[in-house]
Amino acid sequence: MTDTEQERRDKVKQMVADARICMLTTMTSDGRHVSRPMAVQDIEFDGDLWFFAYADSDLVEQIAVHPQVNVSFSDSKQHNWISIAGEAVRKEDPAKAKELWNPLLKAWFPDGLETPDLTLVKVHADTAEYWEAAHSSKVVTLLGYAKAAVTGKTPDAGENETVRL
Repeated sequence: MTDTEQERRDKVKQMVADARICMLTTMTSDGRHVSRPMAVQDIEFDGDLWFFAYADSDLVEQIAVHPQVNVSFSDSKQHNWISIAGEAVRKEDPAKAKELWNPLLKAWFPDGLETPDLTLVKVHADTAEYWEAAHSSKVVTLLGYAKAAVTGKTPDAGENETVRL
């Protein structure tokens, strides 16, 4: 049975909530891709992903020149992968920052919301692709990949779905 578009959107929302940590890929001014680990700050994914950053960071500089980004998630517990393409923009929004703030962020922003040059980066998602594991058992999945390494046959990594957000 094929999922409806709304069911696929809901699946992406749940996958983002489950994974939480992603790799955010930007492009440098000379056209190289750069990825960095980031923590998503808004668990209620509605098509926008929110991140805290320093205003003078490479990330903020890169999205000012090339706003098209990719955000990828890997959830090893659920054996799911998501790739979200969208447009990033720096946002100065103290109310949103306060809403999104998590005390664990003090490890990167020691003065909390008063950290000098603290800013938000908002990624508005255009499309998402996701892959769900073909097997629910981690052992079966790992054995499938080990078998592929030995036999040279591609393992069944599950189906991918493309969702317009």
